[in-house]
Amino acid sequence: MEQIKELTDEKLANITQNGRVVVEFSADWCPDCRFLEPFMPAIEQDFADAKFYNVDRDESIDIAKKLNIMGIPSFVVYQDGQEIGRLVNKDRKTKKEVEDFLRSLD
Repeated sequence: MEQIKELTDEKLANITQNGRVVVEFSADWCPDCRFLEPFMPAIEQDFADAKFYNVDRDESIDIAKKLNIMGIPSFVVYQDGQEIGRLVNKDRKTKKEVEDFLRSLD
C-alpha cells in the first residue's frame, strides 16, 4: 500500500484516473486504524485488481473535509476517476466488513 502524507485535489485526480483505486483515510494516533492495519496486506491481496493508498487524514484535512471524511478509518473507492463507493464512519472496522464492502462494489 502506497502511503500519501498530504493528498491534494491534483494528486487525487491523478491516482484515481485509471482502474480501481481504494483510498484509506487514517491517522497514526487512531486506535481503530491501528486495529485494522494488520489485516490490510491480506485485504490488498484478496483485491489484487485494485491499487490501495493510505492517506494521512490529519495532513490532508482540506481534502478530507471536501470528501466528508469525518471519521476514520474510512475508505473511498474509485473506478476510472469516478467514485463508486464509500465506507465512511468513525466505527472500528473488521477485515470482513472491509472485504464485504469491497465485494459489494462489483
